[in-house]
Amino acid sequence: MSDSMNYPSDKLDVVLVGGGMITHDQILPSLYHLQRLDRIGTITICALNSAPLRELAESQRLRQAFPEQGFQAQPDLDHSPEQMFPEQFRDAIAALPPGNLVVVAVPDHLHDPVIRAALQRGQHVLSVKPLVLQYAQAVEIERVAHAAGLFVGVEYHKRFDRRALDARGLYREGRFGQFRCGEGKLVEPYYYRHSNFQNWFTKENSDPFTYIGCHYVDLVYFITGLRPVEVSVRGIPGNFPNGKAAYMWSLGRVVWENGAILSLLNGLGYPDEGAGTNDQGLCLFCEGDNCGGMLRHDDQFRGVSHGYVDRHSGAMFRFVSPDYFRLVAWEGEGLKPVGYGYDSVEANVLAALRVNAAAAGLDGQDALAKRRDILEDIDRRGIIATPANSSINELVTEAARLSITQHGRQIAIDYAGVPAVRG
Repeated sequence: MSDSMNYPSDKLDVVLVGGGMITHDQILPSLYHLQRLDRIGTITICALNSAPLRELAESQRLRQAFPEQGFQAQPDLDHSPEQMFPEQFRDAIAALPPGNLVVVAVPDHLHDPVIRAALQRGQHVLSVKPLVLQYAQAVEIERVAHAAGLFVGVEYHKRFDRRALDARGLYREGRFGQFRCGEGKLVEPYYYRHSNFQNWFTKENSDPFTYIGCHYVDLVYFITGLRPVEVSVRGIPGNFPNGKAAYMWSLGRVVWENGAILSLLNGLGYPDEGAGTNDQGLCLFCEGDNCGGMLRHDDQFRGVSHGYVDRHSGAMFRFVSPDYFRLVAWEGEGLKPVGYGYDSVEANVLAALRVNAAAAGLDGQDALAKRRDILEDIDRRGIIATPANSSINELVTEAARLSITQHGRQIAIDYAGVPAVRG
């Protein structure tokens, strides 16, 4: 591994592993804009085969927004889409000088080996949520990263929604009282069943609670600071068009350490012709001193409606969310990303740069101590999700995966001594 004094402190080269929907819709546009701002250097994208990389390279949306930018594809775009390169990401990470950034955007059950490969090569990491599926994996990632002075961030972008940041401050000032009972909901569109989801979103790998319900588990923890102590999830199975079995719907219940209860409805089934593209939101009912409190966020309809004369958006009438991620006109060439989806990626990239900058010009243990100081400050602030400050999510995910396979059995989370899932 290179000396710390050689770690980049002004911009990072990036290896992005995964070329799917989240890469196209949020991560790559964010990285492209950060490249414009000279915070990102080269961008290499690895995928299992050339097909998704070709789609990214030919995307009219990305070409319009970033006309002068592109990425290095691994495997090369000339390869047949039938050729598979499951280990290509290891070569790309190995070619990256230490102290740069690996972005993990592969299916949930594949996160751990990619993250481990990045840390072994001395790279900072940004992973889409959930970080991993088991608490022990999160603990080990935290241990390895802290020992090497490397940043690991989890892209829970709802933390950067201004309404969530505002609610966090108000809740912790006592303005809502104590959370007692609530509900969260995130139902993705039906067309997901016809996408690449049918190749990996199977019973043995994931479920709606794990994949998207985790957003609202993390958000309640982020806002209130309360830890979950019991999880039960019931799944409704179905089959993808290719015949593979999956949980298409889930209903979960999370009990928190103060006795509060959150129900969570998740699924792949929002009508493709529906106005919202998905259905999502959070409602928390609270209690104060002889009075009630409430927090309600409608994350589907944010006050903007569009009626189109075409069907480029999938329907002629849509609720539009300007808050999450939009590409809009700006004073430069092309378009720029705005919204909390971009803010989240930017915050994680700047955090990795901050870690490197703290040790600039130093070497050995002095550099390592400085990097660790910054990592501990990021953990303590708790805005960016890290293995150290968000591992309740891995405990909940592990409990949920156990519960859903046992038809909704209640699974306890025990924080005494070493936290553990007990069923």
